[in-house]
Amino acid sequence: MRVLYIGDVVGTEAAELLVRRIGDLRRAYGVDLILINAENCAPDGFGTTVGQLERLLAAGADVICGGNHSWDSPQAVASLDLPRVLRPANVEAGVPGRGVITVEAAGAAVTVVNLADACAMHSARGVADKFYPAYRAWQSAEKIGAVIVDYHGDHVLEKQIFAHAVDGEAAAVLGSHTHEPTVPLHFLPGGTVLVTDVGMTGPVGGVQGFDPTHLVRNLRERGNPFAGELPVPVAGAPITFGAVLISIVGNKTVEAERLDDAVLTG
Repeated sequence: MRVLYIGDVVGTEAAELLVRRIGDLRRAYGVDLILINAENCAPDGFGTTVGQLERLLAAGADVICGGNHSWDSPQAVASLDLPRVLRPANVEAGVPGRGVITVEAAGAAVTVVNLADACAMHSARGVADKFYPAYRAWQSAEKIGAVIVDYHGDHVLEKQIFAHAVDGEAAAVLGSHTHEPTVPLHFLPGGTVLVTDVGMTGPVGGVQGFDPTHLVRNLRERGNPFAGELPVPVAGAPITFGAVLISIVGNKTVEAERLDDAVLTG
C-alpha cells in the first residue's frame, strides 16, 4: 500500500494548488491513500472552511487531519462534521469532531489517528483546557489494519518518544505543526517510520507561511510578537511542498521518501 501524506496546508493558494494536482500525484506515484493536514488552509491561515475541505476531498484526498486550529472559527468547527475530517483525538468527550477513522485502501483497512502535544494545544481555541496526553488517546483508540498517526506537535522530544513507544503498533508516525521539515526519515526496529515533521505546503519566505510584518513590529514595539495585531496575513508565492510517500506492507513501513517542490509545481 502506498500512502501520500501532505503536511500543513497554509492558505487558499496552497489548497487550490493541491485541488488541481492531487489526481496527478495519485497517478504518478501509484498512491492508494492520500492524507492531508489542512488545519491552516482557511483564507487567513487560521482553521478551515467547509468549502475548502469539500474541494480537497472531491479532488481525491481520502482523510484530512487537523490540529490546534481545528476549532478556530465557526466554519472550522462545521468542517469537523465532514465524515473524513479529523482533529486531535486527545480531547475530552463533547468537543466537536472525531480523532480516529478507519478507511479502506488497496483492499485493506487503514486506521488514521490524529494526536497533538501540549505545546501545540495550549492555544487551541475553546478546547485547550479539555486536552489530555496523546498516549492515553492512543491506548483507547480502536485501531484496525495498518495504523498511521498524524502527530501534531511542537515538541521534538515528545514526538520521538511517542514514536518509539508505538514502534511495531503503528506503521508510521508523521509529525505536523512546525511547518519546518526535518531531514531524517527514521526507520524504527519494529517497522514504524518516524518523520519528526513533514513540513508545510504553503508560502515560503515568511513565518510558517505567514507574512512576518506584523509579528516583527509587535516584537520590536511590544517585546512580544503576539501582543499586537493578529491574525497576520498569509505570505505570498512561491508555494513549497511538504510531503512524504511511504509504502506499507501489513502494518510495517518498508519504504519512505520525501517529495520535492517540483513534484507539485513543475
